[in-house]
Amino acid sequence: MKLPVPLMAALIGCSLVCQAEAGDAWPQMRGPTAQGYATATGLPVHWSESEHIAWKTALPGEGWSSPVVSGDAIWVTTALDDGRSLHAIKVDLGSGKILLDVEVFTNDVVPPKHDRNSYASPSPVLDGERVYVHFGSMGTACLATSDGKKIWENRSLKVKFQVGAGGSPTLYHDRLLITCDGVDDQYEVALDAKTGKQLWRVERSAVARLQKVSPSSRKCFGTPIELSIDGTDQSITAAAERLYAYDPMSGTERWHVDYRGYSNAAIPVTDGTMMILCTGFDSSQAMGITLGHLSGDVTASHVAWTVKLPGWSQASPLLIDGRVYIVNDSGILNCLDEKSGSVLWKQRIGADFAASPIYADGRIYFFDARGKATLITPGSAYTEIATNQLGDGCMASPAVVGQSLIVRSKTSLYRIK
Repeated sequence: MKLPVPLMAALIGCSLVCQAEAGDAWPQMRGPTAQGYATATGLPVHWSESEHIAWKTALPGEGWSSPVVSGDAIWVTTALDDGRSLHAIKVDLGSGKILLDVEVFTNDVVPPKHDRNSYASPSPVLDGERVYVHFGSMGTACLATSDGKKIWENRSLKVKFQVGAGGSPTLYHDRLLITCDGVDDQYEVALDAKTGKQLWRVERSAVARLQKVSPSSRKCFGTPIELSIDGTDQSITAAAERLYAYDPMSGTERWHVDYRGYSNAAIPVTDGTMMILCTGFDSSQAMGITLGHLSGDVTASHVAWTVKLPGWSQASPLLIDGRVYIVNDSGILNCLDEKSGSVLWKQRIGADFAASPIYADGRIYFFDARGKATLITPGSAYTEIATNQLGDGCMASPAVVGQSLIVRSKTSLYRIK
């Protein structure tokens, strides 16, 4: 398959730093580039509970973490006993059989969470013989993928998320990058991927801005993305009130962009020349940032446009051939011009969205929280290919392996092919 234009640009002009080994098919949420692109062909277009389902496996407990895949194994996390028992689950790709169900942490007391959230929402990260699982302030651990044995754990990253954790860790070379943006403290850390020991911790620099808003407006659920901009590796995180670019080796802040907003979970996307991000609750805007020659506060110099998009905070966007595709929480799909931010068209495709879409085989796949999947052809007008229905909906984002979709619903894991 020919790589999509935005992915080609990202790989050449603003490189996405991918840490997964070649054998990892889908090592982190949103795939190898964290941008929602898959190079697979021959993916299914039509399915139902009785059509094109290779297998369906009921998962114990509750968890919104997205499936990750390496070789012949799929990993997810889940929470049992109202968060008191936190698990990592390994599923066989070929049969759907649960191979391992590892209790990673137990808790006598669990923090509060929103009814819409779970105690296992951050997604795992795979790196060859290791899988990294994260449960917010309840702990982070590294397990051996062969037998689930715990290699290390770190339970020192304490922060009050108020509504539960959401951001996923990211692997950069020998370190695991984790965001900790709560109502009490806001910081980012790097853990040694081999030992779990803290290598650096940096407090968010938007102290003055954060002190002007309520504590509940200081929290965020960001997932770092690793980019090479102007030949320098940088870790980009969208947090409350500010987008940060750090040196992933030292935690030194390189540049930032200010905005109004918090509780944003959407991961920024880029094509190498522009970055698109969500500003989160209250403001709920899409923002286009030009990349290159960035240093310090670049809000005035590099923000090309902002567009108000009510209700957008959860699903990450897609950037394809100069167009941005954004579905908001209530199911309205917007297509924006990348350069100007102008809304080219919009269409309601559902009523409730949390999962991020993927682009593969010339199609965009959207999965809503009520069981409906909508497939469209990207372009200057809304062109629907198909709609499909499963028994219940998706809070997790799908994975792509070969000619199959790995889809986690609220109760089950599917292989659709």
